Amino acid sequence: MTDLSIIPFGGVRENGKNMYAVTVHDKIFILDAGLKYPETDQLGIDVVVPDFEYLIQHKEDIAGVFLSHGHADAIGALPYFLQQVSAPIFGSELTIELAKLAIKDQEALKDYDDYHVVNAKSEIDFGDVIVSFFSTTHSIPESLGIVLGTEYGQIVYTGDFKFDQTAESYYQTDYARLVEVGQKKVLALLGDAAGTENTAESVSESHIADYILETFRDNKKKRIIVATVASNIQRIQQIIDATAATRRKLILSGNDIENVVRTAIRLKKLRLPIPEAQLFVNLKRLKDIPNHEAVVLETGRMGEPIKHLSRMANGEDPHVRIGSDDLVFITTTPATAMEGVVAKTRDALFKKGADVKAISTDLRSSGHASRKDLQFMINILHPEFFMPVQGEYRVMNTANHAAQEVNIPESHIMMAMKGDQFKWQEDHFELSDSFTVGETLIDGAGIGDIGNVVLRDRKILSEDGVFISVVTIDRKKREVVSKPKLTSRGFVYVKANRDLMKEASDLTVKQIEDYLQTAKSFDWNDLKSSVRDVLSKFLYEQTRRRPMVMPVVMEVNQNRRPNRRRVSTKKTEQKSVVKRGKVPTNKKKKVAQNTHQSPTTSPNKPHKKVTNKENSSEKTNS
Repeated sequence: MTDLSIIPFGGVRENGKNMYAVTVHDKIFILDAGLKYPETDQLGIDVVVPDFEYLIQHKEDIAGVFLSHGHADAIGALPYFLQQVSAPIFGSELTIELAKLAIKDQEALKDYDDYHVVNAKSEIDFGDVIVSFFSTTHSIPESLGIVLGTEYGQIVYTGDFKFDQTAESYYQTDYARLVEVGQKKVLALLGDAAGTENTAESVSESHIADYILETFRDNKKKRIIVATVASNIQRIQQIIDATAATRRKLILSGNDIENVVRTAIRLKKLRLPIPEAQLFVNLKRLKDIPNHEAVVLETGRMGEPIKHLSRMANGEDPHVRIGSDDLVFITTTPATAMEGVVAKTRDALFKKGADVKAISTDLRSSGHASRKDLQFMINILHPEFFMPVQGEYRVMNTANHAAQEVNIPESHIMMAMKGDQFKWQEDHFELSDSFTVGETLIDGAGIGDIGNVVLRDRKILSEDGVFISVVTIDRKKREVVSKPKLTSRGFVYVKANRDLMKEASDLTVKQIEDYLQTAKSFDWNDLKSSVRDVLSKFLYEQTRRRPMVMPVVMEVNQNRRPNRRRVSTKKTEQKSVVKRGKVPTNKKKKVAQNTHQSPTTSPNKPHKKVTNKENSSEKTNS
């Protein structure tokens, strides 16, 4: 182990999936364990989490996981990480409760209970390292920055933050604590760069609250369907306030948002302006509420709202049917990877006749530091070295330039990639002993069982479809015994392409017969590969498409036995009775005398019946 090193496992050159490991002597301190939502080419994938292999190999050295806040990009990987590494979790009260919600459905973690609630005044002494915290402003209460005090200086991780002078008490930055941290040596700052690309300042949350209330009042005759991230407590508070002010009822659509809201109410992080019974209505009673009185607050799996909204737009939601009496109000700023999905969803909503309004269209809203916010943080803390995190490369590059403008030398800015290991060498960080860190793709219950090959196959299927050829052969006779059955899915319409299908059928037969006649030793894989190659080439030449070609080859007469004459069913049944020893001796002799014998069969032994199954056994190879 090195004396001091910093390794990002996610959150650099990408949106989300924040996870950073700081090693001090023989202890590893993990900062956040988040997920990210899949890119558009990661078909069928639910979420993406970091590759934990290095941390699994060094799990005995892990001091703990320290969480900055309760959003999925900071806590979403915990259900998968804790199944492989048992480590204590540290976070604020709300963050810990949301972490518990994140892992509650994992059977393997039902007994896990190593949680530790901290706040801005907490200090945890690990001997060589003292961990402390400071309050930050974000779109969820009790967000924290994390400080690792070491003999070399402090390592500071901001988490998600911004500066907003109008923030309410649960969201306020502790400026005095920041100044206190900055009065000691800050060796390195891992700073939120996600919002630095935009030069315009974000509007205050009080302004956004007024905008939401105005939107509700301007659409007093419509039902309002609000799409928001489940863990954006600040936005949910604004929706609750506007709902109560316009005397509407709030319906929660989705288990994730209901769990988050109930938890936040229990912890008093959400304020209800009217009694709960007067505010909330069960989703099953939605049809009983007049449109002008209903507000549907929707989100989807893992708290992400856009995909669920897309299903609503396509008529796939069992409770909500969108029409001309609806206003769909998108109050979240989508990630870059979701922009295409958002555009298609809005188009589908307009086709349904609904009005659509997006907060990101009218206002510059962000929970992340602007360029000036980041520079202000740097000026308070005076770090010697700076690592921009939480953003794609162009965003990190913007933060790089912003840091240089406030006198951080370019040589002191670490533009990291996943798996880069920055080791402290007396007076500087040196990039050495880096290693490859990939991604772990989560699809349903599978963890890491989806790789690039599977994604490539899914991409092929989604773009050019599949072409299946099923054929039966007789290996001993070296011939095809049945005409190939061809199936196309997502490739071509069979009835409109009869000539193509006939040529493909003839080509399949010819290729198999050529192989059976010329192959010195039979190999199923070689046979199928040869058919696949020939068909793939032919189909591309004819259509300029590359479907997935799947040859299915079956074999007959694999275990053929010599033909023998059959005996009647009645006599066979008698013979079986004889074998069980339930017929008197004189009847046994009679059966033997009356049984027809083959010339090749011993006169004292009846001929065995050979069933149809034995005559034509069949083996399928695909």
